[in-house]
Amino acid sequence: MSDYYPSMAAHCHYVPANTAASPAAARRVEPNSTHGSAMSVSFGRKMVPKRARDEEDAHAGGQQRCTYYRKSVVAISPKRSKAVESHGSSREDEPLLADKELQAVNMLVDLFERRATVSFYEGEPLQALSTLAYSDTYHLQLSAATAFSEISEMDTRPVTREALEPILYLLQSAHIDVQHGASAALGNLAVNVENKLLIVRMGGLEPLIRQMLSPNIDAQINSVGCITNLATAEENKMRIAKSGALLPLTRLARSRDLRVQRNAAGALLNMTHSAEHRQQLIGAGAVPVLVELLGEDDPELQYYATTALSNIAVDDSGRQLLWDTQPGLIDALVRFVDASTIKVQCQAILTLRNLASDDQYQLQIVAHGGLDSLLPLLQSEYDPLIISAAACLRNLSIHPDNEQPILHSGILPCLVDLLTQSGNEEVQCHVISALRNLVANNDADKTPFAEAGLFDHMKAVLLSPDASDNVVAEMVAALNVFVLDDSLAPYILDGGFLELLIPLTRSPQVELQYNACVTISGLAGKAGEAADRLVQVWDRPDGGLQSYLASFLAVDEGMDPVLRSIALWTVTQLLESNSPDLVNLVTSHPSIIKNIDKIASIGSLSDSELRNSAYTTDSLVGQRMSRAFDDAYGVDPENPDENDDDIYNRMINLAQDVISLVHNQDQDVWRH
Repeated sequence: MSDYYPSMAAHCHYVPANTAASPAAARRVEPNSTHGSAMSVSFGRKMVPKRARDEEDAHAGGQQRCTYYRKSVVAISPKRSKAVESHGSSREDEPLLADKELQAVNMLVDLFERRATVSFYEGEPLQALSTLAYSDTYHLQLSAATAFSEISEMDTRPVTREALEPILYLLQSAHIDVQHGASAALGNLAVNVENKLLIVRMGGLEPLIRQMLSPNIDAQINSVGCITNLATAEENKMRIAKSGALLPLTRLARSRDLRVQRNAAGALLNMTHSAEHRQQLIGAGAVPVLVELLGEDDPELQYYATTALSNIAVDDSGRQLLWDTQPGLIDALVRFVDASTIKVQCQAILTLRNLASDDQYQLQIVAHGGLDSLLPLLQSEYDPLIISAAACLRNLSIHPDNEQPILHSGILPCLVDLLTQSGNEEVQCHVISALRNLVANNDADKTPFAEAGLFDHMKAVLLSPDASDNVVAEMVAALNVFVLDDSLAPYILDGGFLELLIPLTRSPQVELQYNACVTISGLAGKAGEAADRLVQVWDRPDGGLQSYLASFLAVDEGMDPVLRSIALWTVTQLLESNSPDLVNLVTSHPSIIKNIDKIASIGSLSDSELRNSAYTTDSLVGQRMSRAFDDAYGVDPENPDENDDDIYNRMINLAQDVISLVHNQDQDVWRH
């Protein structure tokens, strides 16, 4: 009996790098008149900091928006040279405006009247704003900062250094409310990739970090929100990490102000998309803070924290740290799976999935009620939830001790039904991989899988014209495992799977071709019990089994020696079946034995001739064929890497063994 154990490595998931904070779209406010004639240069007004609208969940790659804060706005009268407060009362102690400043104010008043058609990032409009920004008058600086903030809410196009310079100058103002407007403008512009990079290249990080360190809550909100946006650009992440921003971000994630917490947690999340930055976050003490955020009632904080922890759990070292220091993590995540918003549910499950890359977590998740939480999600009508739950179960199914709890949980019928009920490729691949793991785990009775309709559903998928190549490949890889089990092999033989596998031996996908060949080899190992099924497919469909064997054994055709070895092993199984019909079909074939004899003699050929008769496909190097094959030919499954000479020699030995079998059988026939 030939058997094959494919890899059952855990799969981790990464959140997309742009799961980030970006500025909220603010309410537009028309220019206000003061004393009937004075027009406001900055056309914003005092507003309460607000939370932006919810965006799509992480599976859609949607950006999450940051909270920004603006202070009250100062209006400037174009007919007077004194600053006037927006509520209309004059302040006689304000300094008179210089002529250049007054001209800039009057120009901007006119431009704001037709702002929809004006580009404020270039030419005279930018010069006028720059005049206000570089003024020594506080109110003009504030108006410039607020104007930049308002303009950038509507227009986030790529800007030049000339446009950023006055904003960065305002960011370093001694007045906190001027800093607010400048940081809000930078945060708005930082939704554009080119602007993100330019802001950091021009030294924008240092003043933003100073604002983060300020005790002023509004300064913290805007500066952290801006850094959150800047951290979505890969080039910026290293500079942010080296700038000293991670420690204050970690501290601010514990802020008592929810807006600061959200922006800081979003920034920490954006720094978890590479292994190096994850290690830097760990060094900054972010892990216990992120776990603490799981206890907050705010869904946004829960989402940011679970997503960041999911990314940290991608690394072996990250998972080990969580295991060593956060004993309550699994309970918190399971609670989110049971009762939370959909996007937090998805991220909590994906975090469990990544943690379940390790044996210890595979067992702990099941022991803490994870299966009971996953079952209803597998029955959900929302694909992201089903995908997350199926992916988590795929990893949990790797541990042999989880097989019985999974089967007793009632999940098996649900998994089998999902093969055909879900049209989602990811769901189908995760489900069939979980089923494969469960079957491969131990030698317990596997008839419940067949009784649940597993093979009917698998056949329906393989026959479907809509089945993707990836799904078909996963199905065939699973059949490789299922055929090893004595209780399942009859279902495969009697279910018509041979007719489906033979055409796949000609697949252009090397791995799919390989898995189809190995599965046929496994079924050939059952020939003694089901010789009639193999006889039926000898010449059909698509030329049948004989056509597959003849083409793979033709010496004058290029063929990977691994695939050729599988064909040789299949012939060996057929000859050892003790079925006279099968033995006669093989030995009487016009080319199969003749070509095997040539392969057996190939050792006498030159190296060039040898290599012309077969080629090596890198994707098959290290693949395992069967346990029986490994035992017969001394292949070490713990060290499967072989060089070319090993592969060729093994192929030749196989061919020589087949010829010996044929000669022995001829002698037996002669004796009788």
